[in-house]
Amino acid sequence: MEKNDPEKAAPDAAPTSTTDSTRRSAPLSRTRSRAPATLERVTSRFTTRSIRDPGPPPDGGTQAWLQVFCAWIAIMNTWGFVNSFGAFQTYYSEILPESDSTISWIGSSQACLMFLIGGFSGRALDAGYFRPTIIAGIVLHLIGLFTMSLAKNYWQLLLTQGLCTGIGGGTFFVPIVGLVSTYFAKRRGFALGLVTTGNSVGGLIYPIVVRQLLGKVGFGWTVRVLGFINVASLTIVIAFMQPRLPPRKSGPLWDMDAFRDVPYMLHVLGICFVMPPVYLVFYYVASYARDELGMAYTESLNLVLLLNGIGIPARTLPAYLSDKYFGVLNTYAVFLFLTAVVFWCWLAVFSLPTYYAFITLFGIFAAAFQSLFPTTIAALSSDISKTGTRLGMAFTAVGLSALSGGPLGGAILRASGGYTAVICWGASSCVMAFVLCTSARVMKHGWSWKVKC
Repeated sequence: MEKNDPEKAAPDAAPTSTTDSTRRSAPLSRTRSRAPATLERVTSRFTTRSIRDPGPPPDGGTQAWLQVFCAWIAIMNTWGFVNSFGAFQTYYSEILPESDSTISWIGSSQACLMFLIGGFSGRALDAGYFRPTIIAGIVLHLIGLFTMSLAKNYWQLLLTQGLCTGIGGGTFFVPIVGLVSTYFAKRRGFALGLVTTGNSVGGLIYPIVVRQLLGKVGFGWTVRVLGFINVASLTIVIAFMQPRLPPRKSGPLWDMDAFRDVPYMLHVLGICFVMPPVYLVFYYVASYARDELGMAYTESLNLVLLLNGIGIPARTLPAYLSDKYFGVLNTYAVFLFLTAVVFWCWLAVFSLPTYYAFITLFGIFAAAFQSLFPTTIAALSSDISKTGTRLGMAFTAVGLSALSGGPLGGAILRASGGYTAVICWGASSCVMAFVLCTSARVMKHGWSWKVKC
């Protein structure tokens, strides 16, 4: 009778059941507790959430200069590639059944997207997603290069070289340059000036590779070699670039007060006038030598090398002079004026020596104001906390204007049947840029040029 008594059986059964349940649930509980910790460790590897405020910028040291070197590599492989489009423009015009204006859309789209995407991707650094952003951009950039090597017609080149590398490069170059600025304070201008020289070095490397390999291994393998150069160098960027600041809150995408800031708006409009003719020269420098001066394609690539190579010292010295003596707005206005003068001198070019002289001078002046224009935006921003937002807005406007340079110049060339009308348009546009940017400087600081601004 006792064995069947439920009152006595229940107490003995309950502890056994509870113990078994605890044993079964313990591993599950430990697994669940480990999962968030593991996820947190993985997340911390790809974001900057675990970083605590490290204090003021070191302004030097091995780690800081390593970031400069990595950013230099990134600029070399992005803007250096964009500035080398003149080497491809001339080649494409020989093998594709398209007009020069249509072919220019490839390079113009690439430059436009670099500016346009760059105006937004810099916020990934503020949000703490530096590493996944640059990895995504680099992967897309490499996909564009290697698929470009397989392209057989115009539309495939537009999608790969124009759109894919443009979006990819625009995704990672601004966060990388922004990261460098977090390591420097007093030497920031000099550090960023060194970074921008990668633009000119890339403009040397790419045309040299094209010139040496195109006739030997063909277009496909020439572009693949460029892709392998990118793989090797951009791997260094991913491996050694290290954010130093925790995430910080970004402002709105648009600063509505900027639209009421007349000097800022005039200055951005002036930059929009000068960028199309600048890219016109970069794209058509070799084509002009072939069409007007009778140079062979391989020899005309020397002009692309000269145009980019001469910009290496011109990207650092003006920044030093503006910081030390004249002010960035004054220096910028001077180089805009010199660019306009040299552009008009293009009309007097009828021989190779004079063309080399023109390319040398234009390369110096164009590289100078290209390297200074982000700093001029900061100089015109009265609220330093809005500098990033205003620079992003300027990048967006300049990107859209850069889209028109090559195609518009090609359309004028086709309609007029010669380069005279193209040169007059480009030179007039440079004059307008000088007038607008100088007006912005005068409205902000007055007529006295003794003011360092």
